[in-house]
Amino acid sequence: MSIDALKERLPDYAKDLRLNLSSLASDITLNEHQIAGTFIASAVASRNEEVTKAIIDEFGAKLEPAALNAAKAAAAIMGMNNIYYRFTHMMGGDYTQMPAKLRMSIIARPGVEKVDFELWSLAVSAINGCEMCVQSHEHAVRENGMSSEQVQTAVRIAATVHGIAVVLDAEPPTV
Repeated sequence: MSIDALKERLPDYAKDLRLNLSSLASDITLNEHQIAGTFIASAVASRNEEVTKAIIDEFGAKLEPAALNAAKAAAAIMGMNNIYYRFTHMMGGDYTQMPAKLRMSIIARPGVEKVDFELWSLAVSAINGCEMCVQSHEHAVRENGMSSEQVQTAVRIAATVHGIAVVLDAEPPTV
């Protein structure tokens, strides 16, 4: 499935998402590598098989195998971290001082430029709604030279991909 087939699956009430998907796929704020990884990490985080397949089919070939794995790893590790750190942030107290005791070695050695992995982690954290992680990853990418416009583009990709997943979850599958 391609991104065009995914757009065709969107009903008229989701026309805005279709248009956003088209414009973001060719956005020039991020480089091709960053766009592809952000789309893939966001699709995996969306937890919709159809969206994930279409996005990986469209953008997977634009990444080296290590980068494709890193985009998926960003979704995986943030799937864990966003839950844990959202809990500690909500609860406060002793929990914020306790070591996580969760393995997170992929963050130190993601197999791609650190700033790209941080950007993909930021997009996933936005989808998962972890304020602490969003702030941490936004700080990391800004410290590594990314602009607020680039951050915004990554979050716009995450928002659009997630919105498409929501729509397709509500629509009957095609036969």
